[in-house]
Amino acid sequence: MEKTKTIYEEEADCSKILFAIQDTLDLISGKWKIKVVGVLLYGKRNFTDLQRKIDGLGAKMLSKELQDLEINGLITRTVNTSKPITVTYELTPYGHTLEPIIQALADWGIEHRHQITGR
Repeated sequence: MEKTKTIYEEEADCSKILFAIQDTLDLISGKWKIKVVGVLLYGKRNFTDLQRKIDGLGAKMLSKELQDLEINGLITRTVNTSKPITVTYELTPYGHTLEPIIQALADWGIEHRHQITGR
């Protein structure tokens, strides 16, 4: 029977993995980015829709988080020339690669809440 490979096959791999984890955390850390990506997993949204969906997120912070996500290639910003002019945001194909990570975090969070509260 073949041994299942873990992320730490050798001690030397540990630092590479830790750097990769840190890069990921740097990108999605903070209170809002992962929530913005989570909402955009359901499709295009305009600025106001995003702000309404994420309770407590102010306009200035949302604008900053959207800029960071766009710079990192996770979302696209489209200016629609309709009247009135609107801007929509959506995940790029690269942004969609976060879906299994977000799903795993959500699944773990549900299980953790159950473990802690018994509900």
